[in-house]
Amino acid sequence: MKRFILPTACLLVALAHAAKSQDTNKTPSPQPKPKAARVHASRKQQPSVERTPANVHLSYADALRRYRRQRHNRVWWKQHFAAIVLVGGGYYYWDAGYWFPAWGYDPVYEYYDYDGPIYTYGNLLPDQVIVNVQGALQEAGYYARGLTGSLGPATRQAIANYQQDAGLLVTGVIDVATVESLGLN
Repeated sequence: MKRFILPTACLLVALAHAAKSQDTNKTPSPQPKPKAARVHASRKQQPSVERTPANVHLSYADALRRYRRQRHNRVWWKQHFAAIVLVGGGYYYWDAGYWFPAWGYDPVYEYYDYDGPIYTYGNLLPDQVIVNVQGALQEAGYYARGLTGSLGPATRQAIANYQQDAGLLVTGVIDVATVESLGLN
């Protein structure tokens, strides 16, 4: 339990800071202009990002349809998403109950075991959710490896096997139905 306190506290501080910075009564602080070499598309070509209220959780299919693997610089990510965290080898942004890889946020940190949405619950970071799922799968006899917090091939296969046996839609990823079925929500 102690290993989750510090990352969860960091997430709560990041969310509080993001909410404070979005206060409409304050004049926004000037944002640094991105270097031309780091911009991969013109402003007109970048898709609009529809913000989702904090209490809305998308289905996995909706989250997958919404996700676009597009590279943007740090400024763009900060302008469009309030919660962005570094976990393991990459940055993730939070939107509508899922963590998504934030491609281009920092080119030094761009390693993702899984290139797609990861459902979250209880303000947990993606690696914490994965560790909890791995632990529950281990207890149920579906996962025999160590708790790594990585959504690698072995974890995805264990999830798919569990989903099939539990009568869930077999996606091999962490979604609402799987988390609830494992009793983690």
